[in-house]
Amino acid sequence: MSIKAMDFSLRINPSICFTQNPRKPSSKLRFLTVRCSLPLTSDDAATGLAERPWKVADARLVLEDGSIWKAKSCGASGTQVGEVVFNTSLTGYQEILTDPSYAGQFVLMTNPHIGNTGVNFDDEESRQCFLAGLVIRSLSITTSNWRCVETLGDYLAERNIMGIYDVDTRAITRRLRQDGSLIGVLSTEQSRSDEELLEMSRSWDIVGIDLISGVTCNAPYEWVDKTKSDWDFNSNGRDQETYRVVAYDFGIKHNILRRLASYGCKITVVPSTWPAAETLKVKPDGVLFSNGPGDPSAVPYAVETVKEILGKVPVFGICMGHQLLGQALGGKTFKMKFGHHGGNHPVRNLRNGRVEISAQNHNYAVDPASLPEGVEVTHVNLNDGSCAGLAYPALNVMSLQYHPEASPGPHDSDCAFRVFIELMKSTKQAA
Repeated sequence: MSIKAMDFSLRINPSICFTQNPRKPSSKLRFLTVRCSLPLTSDDAATGLAERPWKVADARLVLEDGSIWKAKSCGASGTQVGEVVFNTSLTGYQEILTDPSYAGQFVLMTNPHIGNTGVNFDDEESRQCFLAGLVIRSLSITTSNWRCVETLGDYLAERNIMGIYDVDTRAITRRLRQDGSLIGVLSTEQSRSDEELLEMSRSWDIVGIDLISGVTCNAPYEWVDKTKSDWDFNSNGRDQETYRVVAYDFGIKHNILRRLASYGCKITVVPSTWPAAETLKVKPDGVLFSNGPGDPSAVPYAVETVKEILGKVPVFGICMGHQLLGQALGGKTFKMKFGHHGGNHPVRNLRNGRVEISAQNHNYAVDPASLPEGVEVTHVNLNDGSCAGLAYPALNVMSLQYHPEASPGPHDSDCAFRVFIELMKSTKQAA
């Protein structure tokens, strides 16, 4: 390939450009000459276009509504299909990337500037990234954080996760709020036509897919790590007694386990298909049903497990676990328009009137009108009035639709772990 050069020069008077009070022009003034050379390919030379010294748009996001969004790629290359959701968190993108509840989804960050703190090894919420891709407005060109070990782009590439930036995330978010969550296709493959990608987006659906089986652990294991002392809070007045808890991994976040351990729990994590009989055989003080991705109606085996455990030991459901409890108690779940994703959702505790700012990540909710008598709605989302918490005192059941462990997000709801401890304690004393 032949290479030519496009030359131009710029004459600069340093006394005028680089002093606060420039001198008056003089015939004896000296000028600096800056010379630039940009390489041209033979094709560019023929068209008169120079090769740009910056990254150009090399990726597309094609939504099922027919809209096409050109962007720049970061991370892995290829073509990927997923459901597009928006997250309103201002910080914590690494925790979001490693939250298994995002399996099958493209996460669009509404905060425009992402990547400025890089990534580190301490903020992982699971063993890998499970989301389908990341969509951001502006990718930071530098990192500035004492814990940073690598850039966001390198992190995504190493984990084979697609990402795009320099796309109008505000416009996409408005579209999602108006039309609801949309299926989209991310692609860096120029050989694929827009029509082909559009057909892919319209022929795939996240509803009815068992996504939990792809994120759960393969075998039981013991969890012992607590929240590090530098990050711990609410440590005063904790019961020194130890409680044995079995945690069902539907896509569990590490910080749920850390918080339980910090409250004095000895935890055994089991796969999503672990038989209820095996759980009850170890005589736990309580059972946790964790968060997880996708449609709760797509995992009837998990609902049956919950039913078999109800009434035998105290149970605590978080997010997906809350939805599974709702179904096991006889209620119904439904898919929300665009869900709740972010660290700034207000929730009211109906028992004490306290308002908590919570971290949330779910596209499904429990229909409170479908619940049987005796089941109490304990928390309500103040943005849309949806059910955010349940309790069934007769069966020692409690659940939250949001994330009391945060990561990322505020710590207002951490007291829920203390409530679970008290539930196990009172049940144990009454036995």
